[in-house]
Amino acid sequence: MNGLKLKAVPEENPKESVKRETVDLGNGSDVVYIQRLIPSDLSWKWFQYLDKHIPWTRPTIRVFGKSFLQPRDTCYVATPGLTELTYSGYQPHAYSWDDYPPLKDMLDAVQKALPGSSFNSLLLNRYNGGNDYVGWHSDDEKLYGPTPEIASLTFGCERDFVLKKKPCKKSCDGSDEPASKRLKKGSHDANQHTFRLKHGSLLVMRGYTQRDWIHSVPKRTKAEAARVNLTFRRVF
Repeated sequence: MNGLKLKAVPEENPKESVKRETVDLGNGSDVVYIQRLIPSDLSWKWFQYLDKHIPWTRPTIRVFGKSFLQPRDTCYVATPGLTELTYSGYQPHAYSWDDYPPLKDMLDAVQKALPGSSFNSLLLNRYNGGNDYVGWHSDDEKLYGPTPEIASLTFGCERDFVLKKKPCKKSCDGSDEPASKRLKKGSHDANQHTFRLKHGSLLVMRGYTQRDWIHSVPKRTKAEAARVNLTFRRVF
């Protein structure tokens, strides 16, 4: 991770080797990273379950008026009665938590690590190798509210997760200084951060991160194995 302000948080249970780091992105945005939330053996057990039992699909999506095959497999799970999810012209079928019971155990593990959180939807993605990726975007859909808490659980191959500050005509801190001048004064590291998401890790974006930042999982030629990512959100 580059140029990050890290704040160590004491472990709640000394028996659990949970190292928690908080990254202050400024202006009411922060990221929490837990390098090993799920023990290794259980992580592999859950990875095998997800890889073999989830009904993965690779849909056609539309971006900037062009249609192409999404560069990763996906599946969507949500509590019944929620607003339907639509992204890039694609509306996934919403499976129930009861359709795949181990997902509820994974949800419980994440919510236990984040006291006060309450997630009711889950977008799963499977990256089958280094050519699978997700491009720059932010999860700023209205159904998630203005300050969504988004928790990302990783199993399998390690991949880079990159956060980049959105350009803005005005300084994002509310001043009238032009963005070009502000960027020249600041360091590159202050505007882009990279996390290496490990097997069994949890990364959480909070506050105004979706308003002020974009993120991606870029292609990596050396990433030959599969990665499964679970992104938990609350739909309002």
